Amino acid sequence: MDYIPVTRPRVNTSLYATCVKGILDFTFAALLLLLLSPLFLLLAVLIYLDSPGCVLFRQVRVGKNGKVFNIYKFRTMYTHAPSEGFSPTTELDPRITRVGRILRKTSMDELPQLLNILRGEMSFVGPRPEQKMIVEEVYTFHEKQRWLVKPGITGLWQISPDRNRPIHENLQHDFTYIQQISFCTDVKIICQTIRVVVRSNTC
Repeated sequence: MDYIPVTRPRVNTSLYATCVKGILDFTFAALLLLLLSPLFLLLAVLIYLDSPGCVLFRQVRVGKNGKVFNIYKFRTMYTHAPSEGFSPTTELDPRITRVGRILRKTSMDELPQLLNILRGEMSFVGPRPEQKMIVEEVYTFHEKQRWLVKPGITGLWQISPDRNRPIHENLQHDFTYIQQISFCTDVKIICQTIRVVVRSNTC
């Protein structure tokens, strides 16, 4: 794997941010993978029956300190769709499969990222990892500051009104989180994320 250079702004260096957070991430990711294994199997079968191709989707993303890694998701688009580029912004996007629409709406396509957490590449909460291709095309030197912490499955951007806009246009959420990492902040973001997902599926 290669690296994307990053700058060094102020970052929270509390015991929770530097040590405890990682231990909790690994512990809960392992527990959830065990508990959700029947669901993983069911979703894998549904994806396989819905359209041909691999069940899991892998894409190169940029993580902590600019390290490049493969992010895992359940596949939600047809295999002939480009593997890189800006993500669909509507459920009507023709690239998305029938099962994929359900997975995206419920955010269940993100579940395989528990594997990324176990591998030490991601956290439950943090800046969303960006595609390497998009980073090389549009990110400025200042914007790369967001990679001083591990990227997350969810974060302040995902629970904000800006979540329907591109990540790189709303980096103020990431900068705020990097400076204010705490156990309470993470719990609030996770609870708010669940609320957003439930609300989006009941409206």
